[in-house]
Amino acid sequence: MGRASRKKKSRGQAGATQTHKSVTPNWPLLGLALLGMALTGYLTITAWSGEVVAGCPTGSGCDIVLSSRWAKLFGQPTSLWGLLAYLTLAGIAFIKRADIQWRLAWVVALFGVLFSVYLMTVSIAELEATCPYCLTSAALMITILGVVAYQRPRGSTNVAWRSWLPLTASATLVLVLALHLHFTGAWGTTSGGEDPKLRALAIHLAETDAKFYGAAWCSHCQEQKRLFGASADRLPYIECSPYRRSGPQAPRCQDAGIRVYPTWIINGRRYEGVLTPPQLVDYSGFSDDIPPGEKASRVSKARSSSANSPNTPGHAKRSR
Repeated sequence: MGRASRKKKSRGQAGATQTHKSVTPNWPLLGLALLGMALTGYLTITAWSGEVVAGCPTGSGCDIVLSSRWAKLFGQPTSLWGLLAYLTLAGIAFIKRADIQWRLAWVVALFGVLFSVYLMTVSIAELEATCPYCLTSAALMITILGVVAYQRPRGSTNVAWRSWLPLTASATLVLVLALHLHFTGAWGTTSGGEDPKLRALAIHLAETDAKFYGAAWCSHCQEQKRLFGASADRLPYIECSPYRRSGPQAPRCQDAGIRVYPTWIINGRRYEGVLTPPQLVDYSGFSDDIPPGEKASRVSKARSSSANSPNTPGHAKRSR
């Protein structure tokens, strides 16, 4: 009896040891992670270099998504964090302990899927646009999660579904919620005071009857506002898309013939695209070194001289 008991015990220990080992690297996990790294790496490089992403012309759904505020996280392209997630999964594929490899891969993949679902929901519901690159990355992460779920070590008490699934799901949901609050400005951002020069320029534009036509879903319009920081609310902004992107254009914008966002009309001339503060200073005749009476005179002269001038051609950063 003693020998039989010892043999059973040794066999049980050998079986337990065997379940803790895995073939490394985990080729399915590694292959999918490498595809994700190539995709997110390309998006990160183009974001850093300022180049146009292939297949994403200005004003397209892809351009709207990749230039929105959700395209950056903690000052870096969101694709960079995706790249780090795929890189982490590639490293996890080389862990020899099957239970440890599975637990780590499951947490990273589950968070990746939930965050991808969050971004897709935002792009469809808020931006009313989609990005093929983002959808591809989401599909890759969902596939990885499926592969990891299928590879769950059988018979290991360390990876029991009943306790592990609720714990990881709740933790990753809390993390996604925290990131959502960051994107909406609830935390992680500081609001400084108004820059005196930008404040004066914004007031000047409003007082000289300049018009800034834009749309709530237009990422380039948001970029235009960010150039003015805390003084953005002083800009003479006109919302052209009160019923979201799929709705009709506002009558004021139809009457003005607005086809590109943002569009500025300054001293009777039309400028399409994002304008920097120095450009707005030049086009509006603004100078904080001259008295108000002379400013009005200069603006009047600029309007009369621009009456016979053609519209200024559009800039690169604009949305249709």
